[in-house]
Amino acid sequence: QVQLVQSGGGAVHTGGSLKLSCVASGRDFGRYAVGWFRQGSGNQRKFVGGISYRKQLTYDEDSVKDRFTISRDNAKNTVYLEMNSLEPSDTDVYYCAAADVGVAPVAPDEAYEYPYWGQGTQVTVSS
Repeated sequence: QVQLVQSGGGAVHTGGSLKLSCVASGRDFGRYAVGWFRQGSGNQRKFVGGISYRKQLTYDEDSVKDRFTISRDNAKNTVYLEMNSLEPSDTDVYYCAAADVGVAPVAPDEAYEYPYWGQGTQVTVSS
């Protein structure tokens, strides 16, 4: 079992930055892939990016466009989503999620592949 607790988020103006944290409890977190998703009201959760247990990164390029960076510190059981040059269209609730996908080289990009989820954190960007 893995429990994920998120922190960070908040409200910024266009061009601002935020850094989200996702702290995991449980053993062997280093072997888990972690994904970040976003969800607006009434919408499905959309993949933002992910990091594999080997720290291989994948991003949804259309929405991220070199503005977001994912990293992990396995010694702290923590994964980060650093968001720069934020735009109003980035406004959403952001979730981290974890999955043990064995030796898969990249983190999954579908929400159904993740059994463990953080509580979500609101990101609001105003113009």
